[in-house]
Amino acid sequence: MCGIIGYTGPQKAMPILLDGLHRMEYRGYDSAGIAITEPESVFLKKKAGKLAVLKESLAGIDHAGTTGIGHIRWATHGEPNDANAHPQTDADHEIFVVHDGIIENSKELRAQLQESGHVFTSQTDTEIFAHLIKDALGDKPLEQAVIKALQHVRGAYGIAVIRRSEPEKIVAARFGSPLLLGVVGEGEYIVASDVTAILRHTRKVVYLEDNDVVTLTPERYIITRRSGEQVSRDTEHIDWDIDAAEKGNHPHFMKKEIFEQPATVQISMQGRMLPDEGAARLGGLTEVRDKLRDIKRLSIIACGTAYHAGLVGEYMIEEYARIPVDVTHASEFRYRQLLPDQGTAYLAISQSGETADTIAALKETERQGGLMLGLVNVVGSTIARETHAGVYNHIGPEIAVASTKAFTSQLTVLALLSLLLGRDRELSIAQGQRIVKELSLLPEKIETILKNESKKIQDIATAIAESKGILYLGRKYNYPIALEGALKMKEIAYIHAEGYPAGEMKHGPLALIDETFPTVAIIPQDSVYEKNLSNLEEIRARKGPIIAIATEGDRRITEIAQHVIFVPKTLEMLTPILSVIPLQLLAYDVGVARGRDIDQPRNLAKSVTVE
Repeated sequence: MCGIIGYTGPQKAMPILLDGLHRMEYRGYDSAGIAITEPESVFLKKKAGKLAVLKESLAGIDHAGTTGIGHIRWATHGEPNDANAHPQTDADHEIFVVHDGIIENSKELRAQLQESGHVFTSQTDTEIFAHLIKDALGDKPLEQAVIKALQHVRGAYGIAVIRRSEPEKIVAARFGSPLLLGVVGEGEYIVASDVTAILRHTRKVVYLEDNDVVTLTPERYIITRRSGEQVSRDTEHIDWDIDAAEKGNHPHFMKKEIFEQPATVQISMQGRMLPDEGAARLGGLTEVRDKLRDIKRLSIIACGTAYHAGLVGEYMIEEYARIPVDVTHASEFRYRQLLPDQGTAYLAISQSGETADTIAALKETERQGGLMLGLVNVVGSTIARETHAGVYNHIGPEIAVASTKAFTSQLTVLALLSLLLGRDRELSIAQGQRIVKELSLLPEKIETILKNESKKIQDIATAIAESKGILYLGRKYNYPIALEGALKMKEIAYIHAEGYPAGEMKHGPLALIDETFPTVAIIPQDSVYEKNLSNLEEIRARKGPIIAIATEGDRRITEIAQHVIFVPKTLEMLTPILSVIPLQLLAYDVGVARGRDIDQPRNLAKSVTVE
């Protein structure tokens, strides 16, 4: 969940470290810190609070050091305060460590170290690394001491380490937490948790793998395994532009990313549709196409917003490809009793490709021997590397903690996957052509919503901003959108919201309804429209305020709902891609009205790299 960065080269390290931390602040904002080597000491500054607090403490300091490490924290072990901020160091201030992840055996290791005389100054598990490495040093170089120390650790880590007496060296290692190396030029390198931290300096990256240890000096970098074996890794080129990680003219990244969705949905389809054949082409699945034709079941594994995308995909694939689908929270998947089934394929969905629970679930599926697929946005991410095949979103970095454009991209790709699987089975060419046509119209229809409904949504947001709770209702394809709309309201506005199947109102939630408790109903003119109308009549009879997301031209809904937000008509399977747009805007506008930190909501981080 945290972000780490290290730099060595000819430039001053401090501005590079701070810029990298700024670009990774969505990974955590409980505290921040940097450590920069000097000829005979290490300059250390760390502060609780957002990065701005650290920057303020550094005002007027122009440090000349050219090697250093930095950290932005999402707290796990220890409350957010100065002592628990990273970098962490040993008692002699010889070793300095930044860490993303969790040491699972930290209590055991801490007790052992304390028994042997080590004194700890923080509550963090990270400080254990510094003491273990210091113990392992002897007359060894830093990289060998790091490798020895890692033998004692269980859990996930991405770490970067510097040593007072080896001032031009950084040693970094990963297991279960993302870490990549940016090659700026000869004798100039950056190691970081996230590609956004290095884009200003280079697009040449090396993705480190689990159990890799990289040693950086101004002369070169060397990658070894924890076993000590030296290995080489390919250098890859990042296509993202630095402008994609900037807000531009928008007040927040979330709003920028909402308004990027006409383009990102188009990108998600680009080159992947065959209009004449009514079919889809997903290049990342070409090598496993024959296996996909034979699968008997698809199991989708995801967390949070990606889980909601999977639920929509379940409806799509079952209806158009006639393949049974189950969708499981990745955090629960590994605790199920999996039954061996060679006919099941597994699809992991994750924007970052680094979601710890999803990766852990994939490892369970690997034991079953099933086909493992991935749908991720970040090229070179762990899920992308550990699955047999998959599809990239290719929509550029998503910076806001609350996912918007990645969600609609995931839905678009799942629609294409449904088309691909369906055409290999019973889906007719005419049905396929209709899906392709309607998919191609989506970017323009999203643009229409953003243009025509934004002011209306702002007014609705003002009206409900002081609500204590909000109920979201949907059926069939739009039940997952009710879940997603409620999640966005919780994330951004800190209002308790609950997504519910509309047909379940009578089984409990109706007790909540009164004139102060608003309901957001997703009610396009689809196969369950009449059923949904009946449910809304039940709410109206109890004087509950209703906000409806409805199809353009629907007059009946205006007689029931106090507020109606219209979306263009499309195929029922594609309505979620349109109906979620107003819900994203509504959560955003309510969050703004309540004065919330939109891009960095409290207690949350973008990439959940710990279980």
